[in-house]
Amino acid sequence: MIDATVALACALMLNQPDLPIITIDRDNVEIDRSCRVVVPEGVHIVDADGNGVVHVTASGITIEGVEGQAELIQHPDGTPWETIEGIGWRLDGVSDVTLRNIHAHRFKVGILATRCDGLVLEGCDVSGGYAMRLGSTPQAEDSADWLWPHENDDHEWRQRYGAGICVESSEGVTIRDCFARRRQNGIILDRVSDSSIYDNDMSFLSGWGLAMWRSSRNTISRNAFDFCIRGYSHGVYNRGQDSAGILMFEQCSGNVIAENSCTHSGDGIFAFAGRDALGEGAGEGVDPAAYERRGNNDNLFVANDLSHAAAHGLELTFSFGNRVFDNLFEGNAICGIWGGYSQETLVARNRFEGNGHMGYGLERGGVNIEHGAHNTIRNNTFRENRAGIHLWTDEDAQIRALPWAKANYRGAVGNLITENRFEGDEVAIHLRQVEQTAIFANAFVDVGEEIRIEGSVPIVRTGVLSSSPAPRYAALGESRPVGARDATRGGRFIVMGEYFPWDFRSPMLRFAGSKQGGHFWDLFALDGVEVKVRSDDAGDSLTVQTETVDGRTCVTVRNDEPGVHPYRIEIWVGDDPSIEAAGTIINAAWEVLVFPWTVDPREDLGAWRQEARDAPVRTIEDLRLRYGHGGPADLGLVAGEQIGVDRFGTIARTRLRMPAGRWRLTTLSDDGVRVLVDGRVVIENWTWHAPTRDVGVLEVDRDREVEIVVEHFELDGYSVLELEIEPER
Repeated sequence: MIDATVALACALMLNQPDLPIITIDRDNVEIDRSCRVVVPEGVHIVDADGNGVVHVTASGITIEGVEGQAELIQHPDGTPWETIEGIGWRLDGVSDVTLRNIHAHRFKVGILATRCDGLVLEGCDVSGGYAMRLGSTPQAEDSADWLWPHENDDHEWRQRYGAGICVESSEGVTIRDCFARRRQNGIILDRVSDSSIYDNDMSFLSGWGLAMWRSSRNTISRNAFDFCIRGYSHGVYNRGQDSAGILMFEQCSGNVIAENSCTHSGDGIFAFAGRDALGEGAGEGVDPAAYERRGNNDNLFVANDLSHAAAHGLELTFSFGNRVFDNLFEGNAICGIWGGYSQETLVARNRFEGNGHMGYGLERGGVNIEHGAHNTIRNNTFRENRAGIHLWTDEDAQIRALPWAKANYRGAVGNLITENRFEGDEVAIHLRQVEQTAIFANAFVDVGEEIRIEGSVPIVRTGVLSSSPAPRYAALGESRPVGARDATRGGRFIVMGEYFPWDFRSPMLRFAGSKQGGHFWDLFALDGVEVKVRSDDAGDSLTVQTETVDGRTCVTVRNDEPGVHPYRIEIWVGDDPSIEAAGTIINAAWEVLVFPWTVDPREDLGAWRQEARDAPVRTIEDLRLRYGHGGPADLGLVAGEQIGVDRFGTIARTRLRMPAGRWRLTTLSDDGVRVLVDGRVVIENWTWHAPTRDVGVLEVDRDREVEIVVEHFELDGYSVLELEIEPER
């Protein structure tokens, strides 16, 4: 008996009868020949040992997925994104392999290739995979959401954050026409050189579209890396949290970055020389000469759209000899280009418009360079920026002590600003404590202030220009992503969900907050589509209301009775499948004690509890205490500065009537947490730790009142305490 899936695949392949069909129906399938692959429909294959479901073990072969019949899926719909582990396809030490039309879904890494020179990935779909659940809400940023791109020599990026495609230690790689949605990161290049990445669409992600580590001489062209964003709420905060359309870290040089669309991201392009380049942690006695001209150097950034970033269109710091030509920088919240400590940069023929509306510190506007030397800013157009060009120095002893600075720092000297047009900028050129700055042949039209000078700044109005002809480059690919998403230009189109930004295709439901007796949801859908809500299991005490506000549908679920009230509603948007909203309304009065402590609670719990005896009691309705880097005073739990931001404790208690059944209690804590129900410990993580979710299960034998006590201590740094109660489904 021939499997129906295989039979169909064979029928499709009648024109190539000699090409074998391989069925992937289990973990650890090995492929050592050219073939086409199929996956039985509806089968979920788990990477049980974490080394990959499919292993490619031969060089010089081509593997193609049969269209519509090769969806390798690890987990079913509804699996929480942050729980996903495992690898779909694994290649190690094979060369000249082509994977075409390979689909790998709900893996932490869809395709992982190491030491695979000549690899070709074409038409691969790696949508759906690992993503951190975001703590940031429309109302407030959660600093626990920040990424840490500064380490990757031990593959930290893919291990921590996952990727649709990750290629390591390889040359001559081609990645084209690949696609990803609903995951944190698209493509990671780790020590990849002389390769071509083009015609890919890795957009609407919550991390990096393309991330490069120690990767040089690559061509990155005509890709869409739009809406790679986290840490953003329009008009409220614009942190970005180190997300980026393209990330370039740790000495990525000689790359051509051409005709890509990197809009609506944390940074359009985030290029930082790297901690190793700067000599961070190098210790005493290191020779600074070893750090001469280390950086992300001699890259060409040409004809890209780097607009509407939460932070910078292009961050290009501690680097040398880069050329930035013919790019569009529009509506970036902080600035178009941030070039701190960079030297010999040529910024020419770009357009900077409307940048700096949510500036940060001294950064705001078009081109911002701190401590930069011998940079040329020429033939650009600046329009309605907070500042067109801002050059400055300030005290920065920590950076100046690094080996990189000892080897390379020249001060803010020898910069050239010429033949630019400024129109409607608040300040066209702002100089603070810089030297030997040549400014001439610029045009100023309706600007608030042409040149603002602070400190002793000589301005040279004559000089000899070096030529800066348009760069010659080859942009690979046939797509034209620049301008393809013009209908969504502007930061207001960045709408963050629980894991990802809204993609404007499928409806997105976002939990908008709670207060006593109510939960609030925002539904984002295309205009003019009818929305219906059904709540058959609502019960007499629960009400559901909808209203339209600023183009979105607001759904309010209320239950004013005391106690714990789980609910589940279904929402239809036009002809799309229904979306389920579920939650638990907790109507409680929490008595909270917050107090400074001197006795380490990990060493003497009884004495620590005694320190709370004189703390005043505050009553709150919701146990969601996001201290962040602040303390109890920032949340109004204490007056003035009686308690600092470190070494404080919280004890909260309430009595709740709960229905019979199994209940899941979840805490988010930093640092230690303990939850007791009727005196029995249900959750305990009494340690110093980063923001961590812990889960405990409570079985209630009958409808009755229970006492819940939550204890929490903060040691130092970031702090949070949250408790959720939901039915164990």
